[in-house]
Amino acid sequence: MVTKVIILIIYFFILFFIGIAASKKVSGLKDFYVGGKTLGYWFVAFSARVTGESGWLILGLTGMGALAGVSAYWVVLGEILGVGLSWFFMAKPFKKLTDEYDSITIPDYLESHFQTKTHTLRVIAATTLSVFVIIFVSSQIDITGKAFEALLGLNYFTGAIIGFVIVVVYIFFGGFVAVVWSDFFQGIMMFLGLTILPIVGYFYLGDAELWEGLRSIDPALLDIWGGDSDPWMNAATIFGFAMIGLGFLGAPHIYVRFIAVKDVREIDHGKWVAVLFTLITDTAAVTIGLIGRYLFTEAGQDPEAILGTAAENVLVVLVETVFPLVIVGIYTAIVLSAIMSTIDSLLIVASSAITRDFYQKIFHPEIEDQNLTFFSRIVTIIMSLLALGIALTVAIVTPDRTVFWFAIFGWSGIAATFCPMMILSLFWKKYNAIGAMVSMVSGFACVPLFKFVIQNLDEIGIYFEKMDVLFPSFVISMSMGIIATYLFPSK
Repeated sequence: MVTKVIILIIYFFILFFIGIAASKKVSGLKDFYVGGKTLGYWFVAFSARVTGESGWLILGLTGMGALAGVSAYWVVLGEILGVGLSWFFMAKPFKKLTDEYDSITIPDYLESHFQTKTHTLRVIAATTLSVFVIIFVSSQIDITGKAFEALLGLNYFTGAIIGFVIVVVYIFFGGFVAVVWSDFFQGIMMFLGLTILPIVGYFYLGDAELWEGLRSIDPALLDIWGGDSDPWMNAATIFGFAMIGLGFLGAPHIYVRFIAVKDVREIDHGKWVAVLFTLITDTAAVTIGLIGRYLFTEAGQDPEAILGTAAENVLVVLVETVFPLVIVGIYTAIVLSAIMSTIDSLLIVASSAITRDFYQKIFHPEIEDQNLTFFSRIVTIIMSLLALGIALTVAIVTPDRTVFWFAIFGWSGIAATFCPMMILSLFWKKYNAIGAMVSMVSGFACVPLFKFVIQNLDEIGIYFEKMDVLFPSFVISMSMGIIATYLFPSK
């Protein structure tokens, strides 16, 4: 316990140092929210990936590998496709346009791109962004509490508050620069931790046959198609896993990194870093789940009874089994790195929506950017407290929630609201402001509709539960945007 605490204290001091060092580079709103648009590809690629992956990769996807078996590799395929399409085809045109418009936020880009005469589009974009970003932040704070509870034995609520305070402090001082620098540091830790663990775990098995062992537990664990007797159920499950990658095709907290990168040449280098990072870390995460399931599950027993309160503890249990205490302490820091790297990025995006898109652009356009830095810090704290309140409330109301699906709900909301609209805005010249607004509103509305209504319907609800909310919401959002554009064409 003492060893873990010492390592965590060192890790937290590094983050505080990053925040203080980054604060020297913040002199205005553009510095606070996009790092002055001067960042190199290594920092942007690592920051985009760890922001997009977060604690759900470390705890959620490893747990999904333990529960679902090899079919969880569909998540890996989906994410590689999503990241690849984003970096190879969308990043450069988006970067060129945001530089041309001198955009700082996604609503900045939309208002300039569609040349709107009112702020309606900006209001819709900033409002929907704020809602789901705060939900996603709250899911990450929830993961923080679970991580402290599992790794250090702390009370869940104490752990959530400690992690929350640490992130808010270094963001308060260093803004986006501190976020990206800390993401780079934390991304290296995540990458090394995830790639080393399955290798060590595999050799720890010795002469044991991993695949035969998994087959003896449940043959469905080795069925790439899901193993259910109902083929439609398998199809829905695979779609639900693979379509998670749709969220990389325009999520604001990721695409703000393309705004911040120095120039389009950096994107050509960064795309390979991003894709390889995704391939290696996601594959490793599922593999960790498979190894953990074999080691800690006896044939016929519920994995939750073996691994703790949920299968998402599989990484923690595996680390504590195969490594000495000092390395366990380092992995504790790695788990927290994954979580905090997403919390900080999301808070910056939520804060920018309030400060830039509402306060400055709509209510006080006369205020200069350099005079809003302190105000943006205060907004960041307020948004942080709101997310903390939601996280703690959800923990009390739904104690049986899982990391994977709580995080995916927030992720799906952001993706369904923004990604179809971003794709159409970049590649369809006829697409207009009305189409963009309809896309966002329909995507925003469909996520809770499918989650809380459609999934509870008799007979068909179970299929949509397996598919989850992102894919159908994404399709409806894009379709409605196209229909609205044809019905109300630009003059």
